[in-house]
Amino acid sequence: MIIALDGPAASGKGTLARRLARHFDLPHLDTGLLYRATAQSLIEQGYNLNDSTAAVSAARGLALTNFNEDSLRGREAGAGASLVAAIPEVRAALFEMQRTFAQRAGGAVLDGRDIGTVICPEADVKIFVTANPETRATRRALEHKQRGETFDYDVILADIRRRDALDASRTVAPLKAADDAHILDTSFLDVSAAFAAALAIVEARRPQMKIAK
Repeated sequence: MIIALDGPAASGKGTLARRLARHFDLPHLDTGLLYRATAQSLIEQGYNLNDSTAAVSAARGLALTNFNEDSLRGREAGAGASLVAAIPEVRAALFEMQRTFAQRAGGAVLDGRDIGTVICPEADVKIFVTANPETRATRRALEHKQRGETFDYDVILADIRRRDALDASRTVAPLKAADDAHILDTSFLDVSAAFAAALAIVEARRPQMKIAK
């Protein structure tokens, strides 16, 4: 069973993906970390984030087991991810890595921005997770507060809107819901309610799967 969750930053897709993976005992891949790690590598080496040659080299050098998620969750890596994700050659370099992960025996849960449309168009379940920008900015601000970091809500909100525009307007694999995706708006749902809604979507699809895991 392949479960694909797509959506913009701070919509809740990552949290839902991790909980669904635990519930169904499936491996989980946060594909956004691939782009964040690529951007972080360029930043650390002093390369321009628009340097496609360096970006492709960084992407090809990634491994799925060596991520320091804490360092990749920062605003700099997030902003850089949207820039390197717009480079077609970078997306191509990471395509097979994601496909291989999804094709594991028994299935997998993947979350990102083009899972249901590009990486796994054959996914058994596709969920497009969304929320209004203000709610998502509040969530990001809370994450900064919990980590003891200083933050400016207006800056966070502006950054989210900028990333939305970049992700939706790129020419390759723009952020959008697959035609057969279920739309899940988490704007007014807490984590438990959002998970219950996502689980209901998956369970409703299971009887239609050729092989239910």
